[in-house]
Amino acid sequence: MSRLRVLVVDDEDKIRQVIGIYLTNEGYYVEEALDGEEALRKFKAESWDLIVLDVMMPKMDGITVCQEIRKVSKVPIIMLTAKNDEVDRILGLEFGADDYMGKPFSPRELVARIKAVLRRVGTEEKKEGHLLKFPGMCMDLISREVLVKDKPITLTPKEFELLALLAKSTGRSYSREQLLEEVWGFDYYGDVRTVDTHVNRLRDKLRAAGAGNFIKTVWGVGYKFEVEA
Repeated sequence: MSRLRVLVVDDEDKIRQVIGIYLTNEGYYVEEALDGEEALRKFKAESWDLIVLDVMMPKMDGITVCQEIRKVSKVPIIMLTAKNDEVDRILGLEFGADDYMGKPFSPRELVARIKAVLRRVGTEEKKEGHLLKFPGMCMDLISREVLVKDKPITLTPKEFELLALLAKSTGRSYSREQLLEEVWGFDYYGDVRTVDTHVNRLRDKLRAAGAGNFIKTVWGVGYKFEVEA
């Protein structure tokens, strides 16, 4: 079995080396990039299973790199941000990052986060029944595509995961806290209003594409996915 490939992007030599040592010891194949431009070159040249991407870098910052990658790929991305820089963290998640780590960080925790992200976007999607079909809408959990009336719509990784979670449990009500834990991770420190923001965007995108009103508000609880009779 081939090793999973991780690209580590950071302009600090020590950080790249430490991450590389821990990941190599866990059996991953690791390559490094010193800045955003080199990261994009290596991303385009080879296939990667996950990218660890620092926000503050010379030549091209991590947010811009993340945006460029998301134009053509859904490869999992974990952003590295200054510990208290909430703006960068939120921007990274909004522009398509799958998770984030604040600096300074524990290399062991980063490895755990990498495993969790790969498990979330990979193992679960390989189960049988990867197609979810509803009136006027189809979701492919492997390709992570959503078709509304046979036309694809563009969702961010978190929007897709939120929709997939709700759609796989049609009729089940989730609290905002449960959705945060399932989609963003148990240690996400953001506001529960993040869920409301993503639900509203999902509804807008589905409505604009002509889909039904699948995501229902459960007053006093949270949200659920429901197919109208």
